[in-house]
Amino acid sequence: MAGKFEVHQDSDQSYKFRLMDRDGNIVAESPRFKSVSGVVAGINALRENAATGLVVDLRKSQH
Repeated sequence: MAGKFEVHQDSDQSYKFRLMDRDGNIVAESPRFKSVSGVVAGINALRENAATGLVVDLRKSQH
């Protein structure tokens, strides 16, 4: 089974999603959105950007 997105509603009526791996570990958690459509847009953006995103190593080089 692949990972999954879980959509949660907070007590203040905002929404967020979590990306979970197949073992139930949280891989990523979104900021809060005011609407479910915002959550869906956030999930779609994550899907698109993760597939083509570059890995940038920001650690200082060891000399």
